[in-house]
Amino acid sequence: MKKSILIMLTAVLYYGTAGAQSTSNSIQMKEISAKGYTTFKVSDKVTLYAVSFKNQYNLQVAGHLFVPKIIDRKAKNAAIVVGHPMGAVKEQSADVYAANMADRGFITLAIDLSFWGESEGSPRNVVLPDMYAEDFSAAVDFLGTREFVDRERIGVLGVCGSGSFVISAAKIDPRMKAIATVSMYDMGSASRNALNHSQTLEQRKKNQAEAAEQRYAEFLGGETKYTGGTTHQLDENTHPIQREFYEFYRTPRGEYTPKGGSPKTTTHPTLSSNTKFNNFYPFNDIETISPRPMLFITGDKAHSKEFSEDAYKRASEPKELVIVPNAGHVDLYDKTDLIPFDKLEAFFTNHLKGNK
Repeated sequence: MKKSILIMLTAVLYYGTAGAQSTSNSIQMKEISAKGYTTFKVSDKVTLYAVSFKNQYNLQVAGHLFVPKIIDRKAKNAAIVVGHPMGAVKEQSADVYAANMADRGFITLAIDLSFWGESEGSPRNVVLPDMYAEDFSAAVDFLGTREFVDRERIGVLGVCGSGSFVISAAKIDPRMKAIATVSMYDMGSASRNALNHSQTLEQRKKNQAEAAEQRYAEFLGGETKYTGGTTHQLDENTHPIQREFYEFYRTPRGEYTPKGGSPKTTTHPTLSSNTKFNNFYPFNDIETISPRPMLFITGDKAHSKEFSEDAYKRASEPKELVIVPNAGHVDLYDKTDLIPFDKLEAFFTNHLKGNK
């Protein structure tokens, strides 16, 4: 049977009675080639699979599973779940991290959050932070039931917005044994207060009123409106931060439109749902994650540095803050010469008990 044909996981790829589980949970997996992707690379030392599995709310979550060829699939191995920036998809920076960490011997799983990419959820691009956190727990469900994964050695890594989602998930899911974030955005604070607390309460209330009014339009079948995200055109007045995102999301460097999507809506959440972030407080109770370790990585020039510094200040030991010299926020999405992979490898090796 050709590798491209969708297959149910065999005994090699299942744990225990997963044959029955695959029917009830619609777990699917197929080996694929990375040659068709331009935003990330996979070495010949790694086998890449497209996988899907249901979260607790019966939404199918899509992912890319990277399995190093050197691992013993009859043994229990460490694994890492990787999450993409808010508004992005797995084929961008999440796959960059997953592919590189797989090169270092870890089983890695990059996922699309619900309502984004190839994961289920309708309408598309809606904001639901609790569901995003659930997707990381569902990814642990999937990995922890694979025959070749040690469920006691599963870590999580969130880039940008997913940094706040993995923290939200880890607070209530002790199966996540080591938590790392890169270029983290606290999506709640960013929505309520904007960067450096530059948004007033009056501006926040104005945004909430616009979103609430848009709910009427959509309830009556009107056109969906989108907000935020990355600009589609630069001009002399474009803000430097928007230019930074444009250089990634609107150029061949990082542009990716999922099948069935539109370049016009990539990165943009819906207007009527975006204010749900105003009720999202991922750093509350972050200290309760201890004694599980946390690693926060940010660039010294990153506009988002305040969020990593805030989380580090609130977290309890063991914790570490790594500030990468000469790195901006988006630089750490894909610039592998700047991303401190040695630090990430050491962190997960140490805290996932060493057997990569």
